[in-house]
Amino acid sequence: MMNQILMSASTLNGDDVKNAQGESLGHVKDIMLDTENNRIAYYVLSFGGLFGVGDKLFAIPPEAMKLNAKDECFILNIDKDRLKKAQGFDQDRWPNMADPTFRSNLYQHYGITDRYAA
Repeated sequence: MMNQILMSASTLNGDDVKNAQGESLGHVKDIMLDTENNRIAYYVLSFGGLFGVGDKLFAIPPEAMKLNAKDECFILNIDKDRLKKAQGFDQDRWPNMADPTFRSNLYQHYGITDRYAA
């Protein structure tokens, strides 16, 4: 029997996000749920500001994020320069994951195969 570890999603908000080299990429601002299909639609990564001011927000495919529960952080295997080139969004205009063009571009940027693509 496998040991199952359960966590509250709310405890993940604010967790640091680092790349494989250990560089800080920001923190999890939110986790967006696809309630129709009962899965995580995307993580919202906040990056680049100072104390929450001027942050750029990024939608990150759930398959790109790996939880490191021991160190209480996420690992996103991308370097800072590539992250800076990603399509971000602002606080007042969140992305629509139902838009196939946005979704396809997002997954392609992070080198992830979208297993739910139509």
